[in-house]
Amino acid sequence: MAWVRLYQHANLLVVAHVRNVLEGAGIACELRNTTLGGGAGELPPGDCEPVVWVESRQLADAKALLDEALAGPSRPLQVWACPRCHERLDGVFDACWQCGAPRPE
Repeated sequence: MAWVRLYQHANLLVVAHVRNVLEGAGIACELRNTTLGGGAGELPPGDCEPVVWVESRQLADAKALLDEALAGPSRPLQVWACPRCHERLDGVFDACWQCGAPRPE
C-alpha cells in the first residue's frame, strides 16, 4: 500500500483536525512530524511541519473531505424549526439547544 502526502501546515491543531475529519469518514491516514518543530533552523522548515498522509487509493475522497473541512460546506445549511418547541436554529445544529430534540431528517 502506497501512502501520499495530503496536507501540511505549521499549526498542529489544524493538521490534527484534518486527520480527525478523515478518520471520522473511515479514511486511513497517518499524522507525521508532530514533534519536529524544535528542529526548525537545523532542518528545512517544510520538513518540520506536521503532515497528514493517506493511502493513495483514497486520495480523491480525502481531498474532497479536506476541501469541505477547510472551506465549509459547498451550500449553506438551512435554518430549521424544532418540531417540539418551535425554536428556530441555525443549520449547523443537529439538535435543539433549548429542548434537545433531534433535527428532523
